[in-house]
Amino acid sequence: MLATFLNSPLKRRFMTAVLLLAGSIIAALGVLFYLFASGTLSLAAFAWGALACLAAGTAAGFWLIRRVVDRFSAPLRAVTASLQGGTSGELDPAGFGDTAELRELAGAVNAMRTNLRSSTISRDYLDRLLSSMGEALLITNAEGKVERANAAAVELFKQEEAALNGKSADELILSNDRRRAEGVASRPREGTVLRPDGTTVSVSYTVANVRDGETVQSKVYAAHNIDELKRVEQRIRYLARTDSLTKIANRMQFQHLLQQAIARSRRSQHYVAMLYLDVDRFKDINDTFGHAAGDTSLEIFARRVLAELGENSHAGRLAGDEFAVLITGFERLDAIQRYLNELAPRLLTATGKPFQVHGEEIFLTASMGIAIYPRDGDNVIDLIRNADAALYEAKKAGGNTFEYYSSDMNTEAVERLMLKSKLRRAFERDELRLHYQPKYRISTGRIEGVEALLRWDLPERGLMFPNDFVPLAEETNLILQLGDWVLNRVCADYRAWQRAVPSPCRVSLNLSLRQLQQRRFLDQVRDTFRAHGVSPTSLELEITETTLMEDPERTVRILDALYGMGLHLAIDDFGTGYSSLSALQQFPINTLKIDQSFVRDVAIDRDDAAIVDAIIKMAHSLRLEVVAEGVESEAQLEFLRQHGCDLAQGHLFGESVTADEFCEILLAESAGTGKYRALFANMT
Repeated sequence: MLATFLNSPLKRRFMTAVLLLAGSIIAALGVLFYLFASGTLSLAAFAWGALACLAAGTAAGFWLIRRVVDRFSAPLRAVTASLQGGTSGELDPAGFGDTAELRELAGAVNAMRTNLRSSTISRDYLDRLLSSMGEALLITNAEGKVERANAAAVELFKQEEAALNGKSADELILSNDRRRAEGVASRPREGTVLRPDGTTVSVSYTVANVRDGETVQSKVYAAHNIDELKRVEQRIRYLARTDSLTKIANRMQFQHLLQQAIARSRRSQHYVAMLYLDVDRFKDINDTFGHAAGDTSLEIFARRVLAELGENSHAGRLAGDEFAVLITGFERLDAIQRYLNELAPRLLTATGKPFQVHGEEIFLTASMGIAIYPRDGDNVIDLIRNADAALYEAKKAGGNTFEYYSSDMNTEAVERLMLKSKLRRAFERDELRLHYQPKYRISTGRIEGVEALLRWDLPERGLMFPNDFVPLAEETNLILQLGDWVLNRVCADYRAWQRAVPSPCRVSLNLSLRQLQQRRFLDQVRDTFRAHGVSPTSLELEITETTLMEDPERTVRILDALYGMGLHLAIDDFGTGYSSLSALQQFPINTLKIDQSFVRDVAIDRDDAAIVDAIIKMAHSLRLEVVAEGVESEAQLEFLRQHGCDLAQGHLFGESVTADEFCEILLAESAGTGKYRALFANMT
């Protein structure tokens, strides 16, 4: 209060009064001294007079100070009461008189109370916001110790907030990938939560650092339960890799196992054997006893094969009545040959024993072809092909026997060399073609995309499909030239469509691993778009699961750059690769394409139906659009519609067409006379 007074204009009035009082006292004392000196007053009278003047001055001084204090005390008491919460509402500055300092003090107190109320409201709002969020949130200090946890976190961890506070977030959520434990705004990663009762929960979570400049002040962990998605994922993987009838590896899984075995053997310089088995005259069994008996026979055949195999062996069903066996673990060629000479007859004997099916006795015999890595092939394709060539020779010999591959069995090697040479000249001879296959929105029947399909019009063989020549191109740098040709051709065709139809649908094309590995790939893509005047948003790149996972760290950087350019990205042939849920989440993918091998029997095979249904649900949970490939029947289309698939493509909607023919389709579509509108309308 004194400080307030000393800094106020009232100080001037107070000092003036003090000076006047002091002057009056001095004047009175002077008069008394004069009277005493002139003899008018005695010494006693002078002393008493002086004391009276001093007493009167002191009383006047105390009265003056009291007036000042009273002037300030009431307003200051109001301010004090307001700060202590003793009064409600705001202070009225006008009630503080003409003292500007007190009015300013009242205004400052009002502003402070407003800020406090605002801070309290903001804190309460933040608490409500955190509690209402569905994701489990842990807010930690800079060291990662939990300071706040919302209701969803309490539910996820099965611990009260007080129990969570002070614990390490990295110990509460055990990351499955420690390499990515840091980051300002990390990509989603998977982890495991261990609850107090001993149960575990799979979670997907992110970690974000809250910074003040360069200093990390706190961290925010956001997690959600993915147990159900993990179960779906595991089911998909099992169904995708296992033959539904025999419960052994399917063709895709067997090829994967063979590829892994070759890779290991290449490093260790071991030998790998591939046995290709085919049931002799199996069609006769189906025709005579029915398909149910045929299925039972194949199950028995598979079990008998497995019973004869050792630890370093795997069996798979490649197709129909075709099976394969993989043998590993041999350091010497003569050792594996001795083992095969003993195993092959034993397998034929075991599978050839009669058995009963529905009261009928059935005999099965098989033919077998054998190829050995690296003698008969140094890759999966060559080894399977050469084992198949040996199988063919065993069939020609009458069946129920086995043959080793020899170089004179296969003339395809020469043909491969010739094709490579011809493929080099295909560009200058203008033998490459692009055909287009539309993608239809299942809910509307409208065309909302088209896939570019590469063809090679070889004069002596006619149209060749990519599976027949792309592997040859990948063995050389021709795949890079082929990729550039496709991208330029697609852009040129798209510009032609734009002249006829203002907004053609998005075009998708396949992207190979070799293209992604090019140093200047991104620059080449930008240059191509710029040269043709085509927006990157008009195109979609399709990448297989295998390509994605070949080098995920490098691939994600390239795909992020492509995505940033405006390109859409799709996973092609989903279900045939080996990616995980977390792997899918790290890539900027827009679309997921279900491989046609799952769509083919979706309307009649429960396992394929379960796979497709699970893939659609998982994709939608990740906010991905789903395209089904290889749709050939209305029954398949109806199944896809019932299970929420977004787009469909396949021969049900006609064969793939040339660029000019697709332009005509686009014109009809824009005029509302699309050829397949009625097909979709009848389904809804």
